[in-house]
Amino acid sequence: MSEDASDDDKTEEPTARRLEKAREDGQIPRSTEATAAAVTISALALLYLLGPWIGAGLADFATDALTFDRRLLFSERLLPGVFLSRLGEALLPVVPLLALTLVMALLGGSMTGGVLFAPKAALPKFSKLNPLNGFKRMFGLKALVELGKALAKFSLVAGVVYLMLDAHIVELVGLGLMPYETALGRAGAIIALSALVASLALALIAAVDIPYQRYDFFKRMRMTRQEVRDEMKDMEGRPEVRAAIRRKQRELASARMLGNVKDADVVITNPSHFAVALSYDLDGDRPPVVVAKGTDELALQIRQLALHHGVAQFEAPPLARAVYYTTELEETIPEALFFPVAQVIAYVFKLEASMRDGKVRRPRPKVPEGYRFSVDGEQED
Repeated sequence: MSEDASDDDKTEEPTARRLEKAREDGQIPRSTEATAAAVTISALALLYLLGPWIGAGLADFATDALTFDRRLLFSERLLPGVFLSRLGEALLPVVPLLALTLVMALLGGSMTGGVLFAPKAALPKFSKLNPLNGFKRMFGLKALVELGKALAKFSLVAGVVYLMLDAHIVELVGLGLMPYETALGRAGAIIALSALVASLALALIAAVDIPYQRYDFFKRMRMTRQEVRDEMKDMEGRPEVRAAIRRKQRELASARMLGNVKDADVVITNPSHFAVALSYDLDGDRPPVVVAKGTDELALQIRQLALHHGVAQFEAPPLARAVYYTTELEETIPEALFFPVAQVIAYVFKLEASMRDGKVRRPRPKVPEGYRFSVDGEQED
């Protein structure tokens, strides 16, 4: 992407290729507020629920760690084992907390851009050492937004903490009259509850920050019209892309062509390898027009659609091949084929008019010389 292009010039939405390259470079929308809120709220909620168990476990660890057999002081081989045992005992109470915060950090970080591991993002970029770019980051719009978020976060959390302390002020003052253990436990419960409620305020910051980060990311990913054109040229130059475009074009053309079969007046067949659908306006002076044609599988689809829509089918292998190899879609048939095709169309119209009480003699259209083709498209004598 051009570094000199201004934001005013970047009016086009980012292409899929642009977003893919940005993802490879580790550039995806990220909300640090969402991660902080998820980790803080989940950790405090767990502490509020399992705080007594974690506190008791740490207290037991402290008691055991300070109580040991004096013989350990004189045995260098026993001390490592005791140390590892005490370390395991210390980690056990906090393992749930560590595991939860790790999971929530991953989930919180993937809320806006999903999970991504980009080795390119870990490589050093010397452009970040440019002092000018550093000043732009410090005093730019993004820095002001981050400052505003920090002030809003501080004000919101401080306000919630103040309301919580004000609601429990009488109880906090009365803690001095309680027994030591009771007062300590109650104070811990009040602090934990206040911290949990205060951390919920972070969810409000995250709810605002997530859509902003997505908006800011896609704004930065916008492209100029020239960048879009250059990317399209680059993509179209690839063999696999060209093949995919041609395949899609053939599919669209086939679907459009098959949709015209219902408007045909007759389908001339080979009978199994070729099928040509013709349309003719009795009130006009234009020769019959080829509205659909195909071979093998496509011919089968044309015959099935003709049967479904009640379009007459006429088996005439030489004539079907002649029309197929000499006339393109939406074109009129050659003048040399007017008479044999007219015989078929007249037969079809007469057949429809005399369905009740008459028999119509089936014609045997003869293809003129120079218009006789083999199945492979080779002219026959």
